[in-house]
Amino acid sequence: MLGNRTDAEDTVQGLFVQLMQIGKTDVDLPYLFGATTRRCLNVLRDRRKQASLLANYQPETRGPVRTRCEDRVVGLELLIKLAEQLDEKKCTALALHYFDDLSQEEVAEAMGMSRRTVGKYLKEVRRTLAGLSKDG
Repeated sequence: MLGNRTDAEDTVQGLFVQLMQIGKTDVDLPYLFGATTRRCLNVLRDRRKQASLLANYQPETRGPVRTRCEDRVVGLELLIKLAEQLDEKKCTALALHYFDDLSQEEVAEAMGMSRRTVGKYLKEVRRTLAGLSKDG
């Protein structure tokens, strides 16, 4: 999700440090999975905001302008736009289903909800995506 191994390791390590600091040592795999996914989505949102601030207030740090759209770049930008418009639960369902390739049943189990609710969340994600595609 983050695009490189170093950022992923830093994100996971930060989660474990925080869990140790608050004394929470009895966490299960679905909790860790969800917490890690949410942290990754937050990193993506923060990158987007940081890039926007740098572009607006420090043009010399903007970097080269892209002249070619690569599939990976478009995918990341679209993910950021989706993350900005969806609530946390829908973002988590999106990440688990599309990035981690879990079935709706597996997503439901990991999130502690019904498969039907996960289906509704993913339908809303697709509807939001269609709206973003129309906007440009």
